Amino acid sequence: MTGKIFRYTFLMGLLVLLLSAVLFVGLQYSHTKEETSSVLKQEAEYAARGVMLSGEKYLDSLGSRDGVTWIDADGNVLYDSESGSDVANQSDYPEVSDAAKNGEGRSVRKSEIDGKDTMYYALKCSDGTVLRLSRPLSEVWSVLIRVSPVLWVAVLVLVLAGIFSLRAAKQITEPINEIEIDGVDRVKVYPELEPLVGRIREQNLTIGEQIDELTRRQKEFSVLTENMSEGFVLTDKSGIVLSANSGASRVLNGCDIGSSLPENEDRAVSETIKKTLRGERAETYLDQKDRCYHIIANPVVSNDKPAGAVVLVVDVTESVQREQLRREFSANVSHELKTPLTSISGFAELMMQDLVPPDKSREFAGDIYRESVRLISLINDIIELSQLDEQTVSPEKEDVDLYVIAEDVLDSLESEAKKKEVTLSLTGDRAIVRGIPNYVDEIVYNLCDNAVKYNRHGGSVTVNVEETEKSVVLSVKDTGIGIPDEYRERIFERFYRVDSARSNEIPGTGLGLSIVKHAAQLLGAHVSLKSEPDVGTEITVEFER
Repeated sequence: MTGKIFRYTFLMGLLVLLLSAVLFVGLQYSHTKEETSSVLKQEAEYAARGVMLSGEKYLDSLGSRDGVTWIDADGNVLYDSESGSDVANQSDYPEVSDAAKNGEGRSVRKSEIDGKDTMYYALKCSDGTVLRLSRPLSEVWSVLIRVSPVLWVAVLVLVLAGIFSLRAAKQITEPINEIEIDGVDRVKVYPELEPLVGRIREQNLTIGEQIDELTRRQKEFSVLTENMSEGFVLTDKSGIVLSANSGASRVLNGCDIGSSLPENEDRAVSETIKKTLRGERAETYLDQKDRCYHIIANPVVSNDKPAGAVVLVVDVTESVQREQLRREFSANVSHELKTPLTSISGFAELMMQDLVPPDKSREFAGDIYRESVRLISLINDIIELSQLDEQTVSPEKEDVDLYVIAEDVLDSLESEAKKKEVTLSLTGDRAIVRGIPNYVDEIVYNLCDNAVKYNRHGGSVTVNVEETEKSVVLSVKDTGIGIPDEYRERIFERFYRVDSARSNEIPGTGLGLSIVKHAAQLLGAHVSLKSEPDVGTEITVEFER
């Protein structure tokens, strides 16, 4: 900026100086030319008087530096100081013809003798002859040379103008260059810059407020996205990540801000994002480490053109698992219902067609009864489990004596235990829990029933009711077949049995532990499991006070 101001200032000074010099020289040249013409006229008048008195003798005595020519009325040269009288007729020359007509004449033209530009003045004498004086214009320029020192003064003025221009440029630009946007009040400026400094100060305040607002919104946005259960990614139209939370980075193998969205091992995910960057909405599913994610990508449109993409990563594992469980439950229910119904239908058909001997009728009737009981039990368990799932039945809680319920359950299982020679025992003391009697009874019964069913001959089942400071604990421990580690997480699933080969040998619906789990959740109790194959299993239910 300093150089530009200096150049403009210096060029302006130079232009003014040149114009002044041209004007001065022009005026001086015009003045000198007029002065020369006046001198020639005055000398011609003096010479004309002398010629009239003395003739050629006077002209010879002049010794003037000007050329003198005496011409008669017909244009013939009577005398010429440079060429004598042997000169061509002069009547056609403009200064001569003007003098013959008007008494005087002037012209500037090249001399025929030396070819130089020459000023001519002609005066008509009283006898009709014409006296002409001439002087080369080079003598006019010689006068200008005598004033050349003035030009040196002009050069000096030009140098001084350059120095002052540079100094002025620095004085103008240095305060501007020293202005700092963040410290504009610390710089001293000349009055002309005060409006600019004031506007910068106002802009700083406005920009500061805008930055604070953007920072606040950015923090709010970051807190919001980081606390989302879903993964979130925002990209520009080239796929460069503008914002991402930790959930998306974890699932999509890192999403560093300012870098391209990483290629995913699952081509469907990468293609989904690329499709969105082209302006189309897309979605897909990603299976990763026993988790299932729903990838939803929507384009960001600006002026009807794709400007980026918003990618949401939603964990749908539980939804998928619930759907899978629903399908398995439907399939298992169909299978479990079909088995007793098929038996009942077969027995009834045989009896209807009189294909059953009289002595076998009682046996067939007993089989039909047992399958009916099994079918009713299964339906009741399914209804109860459905009620627990949907929580359609929510009776008021009341005080329940857990020890008394355990005692009644063991009494009801006494006959089944004797068949397998399983010893039942109850330890602990009376303890009151806040719950729904029917659901508490279901928990205790199903735990004890399983402990008897899956026990070995001659084994034992120990039920303990213990009261602590914060809870009441029910534990059911058996000496049965135990549960391998790989199956422990699934035994609370509906219809799941560890040993499918023995499922037909051991009566039951496969819903007992699932009912225990859901009933405990409804009552706010916690269920835990300890088991060792061929040693036994202990299931503990902890009721909070």
